[in-house]
Amino acid sequence: MVADQRGGFASQARQHLSTLAEPVWWLASSPGRLAEGAHDLVTTRSRLLADNERLTRELQVNASRLHRLAAVAEENQRLRELLGGTRGYRLEAKLAGIIDVDLDPSRQRILLDAGSDDGVRVGQAMIDAGGVLGQVIEVTPRRATALLLTDPEHAVPVQVARSGLRTIAFGTGRTDMLRLPNIPQSADIRVGDRLVTSGIGGRFPAGFPVGTIEQLHPDDTRLFVVAQARPAARLDRGLEVLLVNNTLDAVDDGPPLPPPPPPANEAPQESPAAATATEGDPAPAPAEQEPTP
Repeated sequence: MVADQRGGFASQARQHLSTLAEPVWWLASSPGRLAEGAHDLVTTRSRLLADNERLTRELQVNASRLHRLAAVAEENQRLRELLGGTRGYRLEAKLAGIIDVDLDPSRQRILLDAGSDDGVRVGQAMIDAGGVLGQVIEVTPRRATALLLTDPEHAVPVQVARSGLRTIAFGTGRTDMLRLPNIPQSADIRVGDRLVTSGIGGRFPAGFPVGTIEQLHPDDTRLFVVAQARPAARLDRGLEVLLVNNTLDAVDDGPPLPPPPPPANEAPQESPAAATATEGDPAPAPAEQEPTP
């Protein structure tokens, strides 16, 4: 004890023993550390899996919303193009949806989801974002049947936008071709000319695109030219159409006219109040005249 107090041998021995015992303590505490680390690892992995699942769901929802917004944007653009076709014209337009299409070569018609209850009438012109699509030929209270531009029984008065030449475009039964027969040899028409409605007949408003000339060739008699045109309307695409017809502008006649004055041979009528006030009163005495000198 005296040597320990003077030389500190016991303290040095305890330090050496502590150094030697550190690996033992580390090994003894390893299971606890391993269990705690495993718990943290499992907790972290579970949290990451939950976060991953939540973010995946949010991504799916946002993707669906993005797709929906893209579809709405496309529909908005398509409707803007449809409504843009009426600029510059005084028209009455109604939007209708296509519910059935019949593109048989001998019968090219479509069925619309609007009828007479919605204001649809026989003879209304039908257009889409590209141009003239056809006309309504049959109407029921809730449905309407329209004849397409390319039906063999359909014809529309057209005009060459460049030269003003007027002619008639007939359907051929093909969705990619219109036929314009009986064009004079001297007519000013070329491949690439744009055809628009001429407005003759009043059924198709003037100025709507009809097609583009793609081919010119003489007929069998060699006296006239036959033209072939590609329709401007999107006959094999689209889900909506516009039904259009010309409308007369209301004329402003100004303010209403005043009532006519009473005839000159009729005395003005007294009001009932005036008649009541004078009834029963004695007639006023005539005024006395001053004597003349």
